[in-house]
Amino acid sequence: MKKNDIDGVMAILKKDVRQWKTPAVTLVAKNRDPFQVLVSCLISLRTKDEVTGAASKRLFALADNPEDMLSLSQSQVEKAIYPAGFYRNKARDILDISRILVDKYNSIVPDDIDELVKLKGVGRKTANLVVTLGYNKLGICVDIHVHRITNRWGYVKTKTPDQSEVALRKKLPEKHWIEINDLLVTFGQNLCTPVSPHCSKCSLYEYCERVGVEKRR
Repeated sequence: MKKNDIDGVMAILKKDVRQWKTPAVTLVAKNRDPFQVLVSCLISLRTKDEVTGAASKRLFALADNPEDMLSLSQSQVEKAIYPAGFYRNKARDILDISRILVDKYNSIVPDDIDELVKLKGVGRKTANLVVTLGYNKLGICVDIHVHRITNRWGYVKTKTPDQSEVALRKKLPEKHWIEINDLLVTFGQNLCTPVSPHCSKCSLYEYCERVGVEKRR
């Protein structure tokens, strides 16, 4: 990052993202229900945001807690979350996780990342999102947008999202940990796109080293 002012960058982002739609999982998280955050995260993998939002709404109308989820058949869950990507596998994982939560965790979603990643289909990205959005506890959810953009800025230099999480935990002030995912997902979907980002319209142009950017608009 040419101007090593992450506070200034985050302030600009907070202002700019207001013009775009809020990510679907963030909207679900307004209820502060860790189970709904977890399930929405699972649905969102390799799925467009608008599909995730609609699928989550349909499923939670049928069941919004582990016990009620187990009253549904796999075909009912599949129908509710279709056309989410890999919906059959996701339906199975949602039911498997619900069973584990009921049997092992007294129907309560763990608030610990190490416990969460023991659940089938739950990686560090999802675990951090549950901890931050579901429990409002410190964590850094690093999805592909956060990984790509923080490297593009030159703020970190890493090869994988997990490496980016480690680097950001060391460098990013804690006050920005919870919010960075929401901001960069929205920013990455609408302006700082993977291919040919809209650099000419970007308020962060002077802060960004544009690492790896070969073509831009």
